[in-house]
Amino acid sequence: MTKPGLLRRELFLIIALLVAVAAYAGEHEILAAGRTLTLLAAFGIVATIILASTRVAHHAEILAVKVGDPYGTMILTLSAVLVEVVVLAIMMRGETSPTLVRDTIYAAVMLDINGIIGLAALLGGLRHGEQPYNDDSSRTYSVMILTAMGISMIVPEFVPRTSWQAYSVFTICAMVALYTLFLRMQVGQHSYFFSYAYPRAARGDQHATHPEADQPALPSILVILAGVIIIGALAELMAATLNVGLEGTGAPPALMAVIVAAISAAPEILTAMRAALANRMQSVVNIALGASLSTVILTVPVMEAIALYTGQPFIMAMTPVQTVMVAITLVVAAINLNDGMTNAIEGMTHFILFATFVMLTVIGL
Repeated sequence: MTKPGLLRRELFLIIALLVAVAAYAGEHEILAAGRTLTLLAAFGIVATIILASTRVAHHAEILAVKVGDPYGTMILTLSAVLVEVVVLAIMMRGETSPTLVRDTIYAAVMLDINGIIGLAALLGGLRHGEQPYNDDSSRTYSVMILTAMGISMIVPEFVPRTSWQAYSVFTICAMVALYTLFLRMQVGQHSYFFSYAYPRAARGDQHATHPEADQPALPSILVILAGVIIIGALAELMAATLNVGLEGTGAPPALMAVIVAAISAAPEILTAMRAALANRMQSVVNIALGASLSTVILTVPVMEAIALYTGQPFIMAMTPVQTVMVAITLVVAAINLNDGMTNAIEGMTHFILFATFVMLTVIGL
């Protein structure tokens, strides 16, 4: 591994670092430059964060190929959730909406289940017809997503404000208990739930795509850590510029949440599309449903702990429209993902639900 080769491979992270340094140096000038220029700077920072997150996801993929499923998928989803939690935690330090956490988790679930599974099953189905996977994984993921979202984002609507601290502590304990048992299942006696015996040719595709998987793991771990630090620095700048740039524009209230969710989902989308086109639908199911579950079950306790520490509760109860969309999504997923095969029609149903989510966001619902 030569130094020039390393620099070329990590060009996106180097660009992100330079943008962060330049943006911090000129932050006051950017914020005082007027709405148009501030918005352009904000979306430039968003694009830079996505570039950096693709490198984090790439090195997570390398580690995933090294260890194989189900550990590999766990690394992929945890890396995406780590980026999302870091961005959210930093943005919540500023003057942001009290519904940002709720709206981000909701947007992430819509992107992961309807966007990723919808597009992957549609494209993969058009190329390969029916695509097999282990239906034990989809059932396990679905019931845990429903339980986690019900506890943390539906029940809070009925919890009195005077009891929010007690219920937050309960929510944290419940999420930790769920995820602890899930991890034990995923890497222990039920690990076969989350894997599928692909033909040898399909298994070999991953190593051909990531020849770095034969190299030591330490460089990838270091790059992931460096990438998360750079993303965290950029997130603070993104929050400041977006708040100033969007003020008074009439932009949908949930736009900020969709941006945060899209940042963490962007690399997963690319990974899932490659897997679907290579006829590896199990990877798509693990990525999409695993990311949704991890987003809820890991983001909620971290943000609830921050709320308890600061004494400022977040609004976690979903709106009626959000609750209906989540219910429809999970019912459709339960029907589509119960037979171990996906096809283009099933993909289209999820993709239409994703388009509905986008439309509702545009009109402010």
